[in-house]
Amino acid sequence: MNTKYNTMADDIMQCAQLAAAIEVCGWPKPGNVHRTVDFPDTRFEHFIAGAIALGPTMREAALKGMMVGLGKLKNDEVKVGKLVKKAVSDVNRWHRGGNTHLGVSLLFTPLAVAAGLTYSTNGRVETEGLRENVERVMTATTSEDAENVYDAILAASSAALGRLEGDDVPDLTDREAKRKLEDRQFTLYDVMVASSKWDNISREWATGMEICFQTGYPTIVKMYQETGDPNIAVVHTFLTIVSKHADTFIARKVGVTETPNIKQAVKIGLKRTTWIAETADRVLKNGGLTTDEGTKALHAFDERLQAGGGMFNPGTSADLTAGSLMISLLCGWRF
Repeated sequence: MNTKYNTMADDIMQCAQLAAAIEVCGWPKPGNVHRTVDFPDTRFEHFIAGAIALGPTMREAALKGMMVGLGKLKNDEVKVGKLVKKAVSDVNRWHRGGNTHLGVSLLFTPLAVAAGLTYSTNGRVETEGLRENVERVMTATTSEDAENVYDAILAASSAALGRLEGDDVPDLTDREAKRKLEDRQFTLYDVMVASSKWDNISREWATGMEICFQTGYPTIVKMYQETGDPNIAVVHTFLTIVSKHADTFIARKVGVTETPNIKQAVKIGLKRTTWIAETADRVLKNGGLTTDEGTKALHAFDERLQAGGGMFNPGTSADLTAGSLMISLLCGWRF
């Protein structure tokens, strides 16, 4: 790769690191770890460490995307799953705070590949081409990619996994899962589509990152244009995502207390946590961080979620906010 492409790969890596760091700095993002709130086993600093640690893998992903654009690599030779697994492993090597960036790695990796591909073919990165190439990258995955992502999820020790019953796609805890993926040639995209009904990260894979591109990214741009404040832009984007798309991480944790069946658990959890989306919407209608009334309501919302002892942590919404930030940065947003 010549200097031009290496420089762009550096830029894509830094967009990923910055997006992950800015997301956790958003304050107060209700229910999440943020500048003034740590969880018992996971601190603000753990998220910062993870944001930096995932950078080298995002650079590698960007270079692979460029190689596809230049005709030096085929779509299915990118090995997205291996890159996700490497990103999770790198994060785990640099802190002891548990799963901080699994969801982010699942979103950032195809974005980084797509950004490299878009740049190498168009000479720049813009939203339409980026989203088209994200879909191209995701749909070109293989069963080997799926196997590596299964490993990554288990390595991240993701909370409240539950069990998948009665589907063709094998459950994560199935000892024969990897063999079944290979035998039946289930690609990573197939697995994501199958799980998109109960998991919003998977839903992003199935829809070409619809939430990040159509909700998150426009909200970041709009709020920053209106306020000139990156923290308001991040927090309001998070609230907007929470208000429009019920957090499946919370739903899963609530539901698995009653049933290990993941699909049933999420249904139960979604019914019991509608108040979270309703409260986020109410905070926004009161002006959020742009008014005294909204700010007061926002802090009360954070306190209520934090009082749940981690049960009401909108972790998926935080990951989607981070994905939206990466798209914004890739497409030229600066603050």
